[in-house]
Formats: sequence, C-alpha cells, structure tokens
Amino acid sequence: MTRWSILAAAAALIGLGPLAAQAQPKPALPKPKAPLTISVIDVAGDLQISQPAIEKFQKEHPDLVARFVFTKATAPELAGKLKAQQQAGRVDIDFVLTGNDALAAGMEQNLWLEIFPTYADRFPALDKLYVPGAYAMQKMARGQAMVLDWYPSGPLLEYDPAKVKDMPKTAEELLAWCKAHPNRFMYARPANSGPGRTFVMGLPYLLGDKDPLDPVKGWDKTWAYLKEMNDCIEYYPSGTTATMKELGDGSRDIIATTTGWDINPRYLGIVPENFKVATLKGFHWVGDANYMAIPKGVTGEKLDVALALMAYLLEPAQQAYMYDHGYMYPGPSIHGVTIEMAPKESQETIARFGRPEYAGMIADNPTEPPLDAKPLVTMFEKWDREIAGNKARQ
Repeated sequence: MTRWSILAAAAALIGLGPLAAQAQPKPALPKPKAPLTISVIDVAGDLQISQPAIEKFQKEHPDLVARFVFTKATAPELAGKLKAQQQAGRVDIDFVLTGNDALAAGMEQNLWLEIFPTYADRFPALDKLYVPGAYAMQKMARGQAMVLDWYPSGPLLEYDPAKVKDMPKTAEELLAWCKAHPNRFMYARPANSGPGRTFVMGLPYLLGDKDPLDPVKGWDKTWAYLKEMNDCIEYYPSGTTATMKELGDGSRDIIATTTGWDINPRYLGIVPENFKVATLKGFHWVGDANYMAIPKGVTGEKLDVALALMAYLLEPAQQAYMYDHGYMYPGPSIHGVTIEMAPKESQETIARFGRPEYAGMIADNPTEPPLDAKPLVTMFEKWDREIAGNKARQ
C-alpha cells in the first residue's frame, strides 16, 4: 500500500471530506513488467513549471518509467486530436497538462478518464489537501482531472509607466483611455490565453453585471463593453506571449495580465523590470489553475503509472517546484508549501521580480471561481463569433 493509499484509507475512516468518502474498492491495476515510455502533452505552458518534478519521478521510479516524451500544443487543438485518437482506438497521449480551457472542451466531448470516485483510494482527502482556491477549482473538474498548480490570477493590467502617466482606475476609464489611444491596449484570445479569459471573466464584477457566472443571460454590460472596446483594439493574438512581446517592445502601452504573467516575463526579460501593474475599481480575483488529466483509452500499466505520477506531483516536495519563476504565482495548490521549500532559483526570482503588494491584494480582495465548463465553452464561442471577427490572428 502506498503512503497516499494509507492516507486515503485513514481519511475515509474518520470521515474527512466528501471525495474521500466516495472511494470505491477497485481491482488493482497491473504494474509495469518493464519501465514504460509515458507521453505527456502540455497545452497550458505548464511544463516550464512542472517538468523538473515530472522528471524527478522518473529518477526516483526507474522501474516504472524509462523516459517521458514531452510535446506541446495549443488548447483549442487538443480536443480534436484526442477525439480522433479515441475514435481510431489508438490513444498515444498518456498524460495531459491543461488549463480550464482545454479541460472544459474535453469535458464537453467526454474525453477524460474518470478519476473520482473510481480511483479515489489513490489520493488523500482533497478538501484537506488543497488550499481553498485550488479546492474550488478541483470541484469544477467533476472528478475528471486533478489541480496541479493554482493562483488567484487576475484580471490585472500591466503598463509602461513612462507612457501611461494617468493609469485608468475604473473600467469606464479604461474604455475611455482605449478610445483616446487607439491600438495601444491589448488582450489575447480568451480561448487560448489565461490573462485574456481572466480579463473577460473579471469584467462582470467590475461592471456590476447581473450574473457573472452566466455569460449568456447575465453579461449584458460585459458584452456591450467588449464590443465598444473592440473599436480601439488593433487585433487579438492567439496567445498571451505575443501581448507580452508587444508591451515589451513598445507596440502597446497597457495589456491584460495576471500575477504569473506579470512576474515571469519580467524575469525572462521580455517585459522591462520596472513596468507596473494595476487593478480597477470593484476588482475581484478570478481564480485559475492548471490540471492533470488522463484521456480515455489509457489503460492497464500506463494508467497505473499515470495515476502514480498524479499522486506524486501533489506531494509537498514536488509542489515546492510550482513556485517556479513566478509563472503561476504563488503556484502551489496544497497546504503547507512555503517559498523557503522552493529551489533556490525560484526564491531568488520571487525576491527580485515578485511584488510585495500581492500578498495584501490576495488577502484583501475576493477570489471568484472562473466560469464552469459549459458556460466557459459558450463564452469562448460567443467571443470568437461576436467580438473577434476578423481581428483574431494565429
């Protein structure tokens, strides 16, 4: 019995949490007779955070994994790729790192293996393991994925203080600034950008919309705002990196960002170190997370290893890697993981490029969940259809 199985069994006995109580006895999966090659696909940019911890698993478990094969793709293309493999009966993707964009698309198409309650005995009581924000995101996965790293996200605005002397303080002021400075504000396509979708999902709170969790019936003010703002935006990149590069090279003066997308590009030198961030009046954090998921069609020995890898990545020693270089700041999704536990390089990055004000901002402002799977997919489709038009670029 693994240490996680022992913890889960104990949790079930003493009644810790709903997910622990759902554990069902399952026949043991076959263990690998020889080390396997495990295919990992990343559609969330998470490998820059989690790859060292994943590779550490192979070093500590050479009897299970001979090597990992890492590939990257965009979130919008993953569902089609998996669907085609599953229909052909030849799934060659064993482990997926995804944001809630591709996770939601996969849930809509029934692409993910059920982890809970089927394999709940592999994990400890999740309501006790995860910090509150991460646990809220975990519940949204409906047992089809596991939160790997989490952050309060945004929406934040990043800007060049040499060019923007009077930073907008309200959503209305941002729209007026955009109109007065056409093509100087930018955000990326929400379906493939954490800051892009966080900006859009944060607007209903800023504008006082009827129902921030219903983009069809509750976002009248938000959709009107986005349509009006569209007139002063030159184009929408397909991903966040392009917005960072254009802010850094002076093509834009203000962009949508998040805590991680603020810290990491300044660490990488894409955005100047002295650039600043701001919030707008009525600001609510919209949480975000990256997930681990297993496609349907992964079975037997590979499934056993994929589940073992999931449990391993939720241990404190591996969670400390999630501080990374600020990409998902803070990053760790479980209780009790401090910056002092992170690699020295991560500690140095956060000390230099982190912002002291983030701790107070996280403590003093409410954190809301992102849209659930179906409303999220609906929002992506409505935005692509009604806002982007011919301004979206690959």
